[in-house]
Formats: sequence, C-alpha cells, structure tokens
Amino acid sequence: MKLSKYAALFLASTFLLGGSAHLHAADLVVGPPIVAAVNDPGRPEADKQRDADRMPGESVTFAGMRAGDKVIDLIPGGGYFTRIFSKVVGARGKVYALVPNEMLKSRATAADGIKQLAAEPAYANIEVISMPLNAVKAPVPVDIVWTSLNYHDMFNPSFGPVDMAAYNKSVFSALKPGGTYIIIDHVAESGSGKRDTEKLHRIDPAIVKDQVLAAGFLFLGESPVLAHPGDDHKGKVFDTNVRGKTDQFLLKFRRP
Repeated sequence: MKLSKYAALFLASTFLLGGSAHLHAADLVVGPPIVAAVNDPGRPEADKQRDADRMPGESVTFAGMRAGDKVIDLIPGGGYFTRIFSKVVGARGKVYALVPNEMLKSRATAADGIKQLAAEPAYANIEVISMPLNAVKAPVPVDIVWTSLNYHDMFNPSFGPVDMAAYNKSVFSALKPGGTYIIIDHVAESGSGKRDTEKLHRIDPAIVKDQVLAAGFLFLGESPVLAHPGDDHKGKVFDTNVRGKTDQFLLKFRRP
C-alpha cells in the first residue's frame, strides 16, 4: 500500500536539516508493520470508520515511527492513534499516553478510557502519564512526540491557557537528540494566527511553525495527506457540513 497521490506534493515541501534534499517516492511506502497496526482486529469499528479521513497509515509513515520507538501520544483522546502506535512500536517500544493536568482539572474522568486501554494485555506497552503541559516529559527520552487536533486547544481558557513557549521547550527536552515532533491540526485562515482557536477550533499553521521553531526545532516538512481543498477555513470544525472533512496540516519537526 503506497501513499496517496499527495506524496509527490510532499516531496516538494520536505526539507531535511535546512537543506534541499528530497525523499524518493519509493521511500514513501506504508510498510507491512504499519499496515498490520492499522488492520489490528483490536481496534474499535468506530475508529476504522474514520480511517478514510484520518489517513493513519500515511500519517504514521510520514512520522517515521518504527518498532522499538518510544512515543509520547500527547492528549490521546479515545486512543485512536494510541492503539496504532502500540502495535507499530511493538514489545520493545513504549507509548506514553499523556493526559495533561489541565484536562483532568476540568474533567476528572478524562484519563479513564485510555487507562482502560492500557490495562488490556494486548496493549501492555501503553503507559498513561499526567503532568502540566508546560512540563511535558516521559520517564525516558523519547523518539517521537505526537499531538493531533490538540495544539489549538492549548490557547483556550479550558486549558489555562498554556504558556506555549514553555510547552514547546518541554517537548524539545522530552525528545532524544534527533527526535521527531509531529503536529496535526485544523487549518485556519491564513494570517489569522490564534484568532479562531476557541470559536472555530482552528489555528493558522504559520503561528504553529513560528512557535515550534522558536523552541529550537528544525522544520523537516509537511504532508498534504490530510488536506481538504473544499474547506474554506471559515466554519467550526464540529459543523455537520465539514466535520471529519476539515483541511488539516501535518507538520514534522526535529530536535537537533
């Protein structure tokens, strides 16, 4: 199973260590371990129904996740990606499902579902952890920090809001040198900055890039596999006419 037609566009937008080296199309293949993780029979049917929109195989391949990796799944929600990560990294790897203190303060049961998942023998490499978002860390340095559809929430009153400079610096510190930071979120209008984070639950990818680069990361590139050109970026992401079909960015950064 190869990446979608957007792979060629991704090649044109990928930069490694600030240079202009490009990956080859042959490198952008969703390999058997990731295919098997996506096809895991333990995944809920409701999750599988979302795969056509969330493109998990392509997204995890873009992240470069592999067996043995240690991963922070930051704000894992119901565990959509957590289950897939668990199977990709395997018995030698580890998935730290991080439910931040900010969520637990407003909803004490926020971690209950992911704790139930971590208690299942089939997902024994998942560990649930909690801490403030300005102090993200795991028991050991990790290979990947991943957060999907959550970055915009950190600007909103329900999360504090978060000190974003401190948050991104803590992600930097949580990673091994050479580690990868993946951010997926709903696209807001160009130039809007953080204007729409609360009202529409969208954010301008430009402000995300600026903040992450300010923390010391290198920008590796972005993949358009989650792009939806028909989305005009003006509607709330929960509106029935756009829910599940929002234009989303998928950004990849590296700790030097």
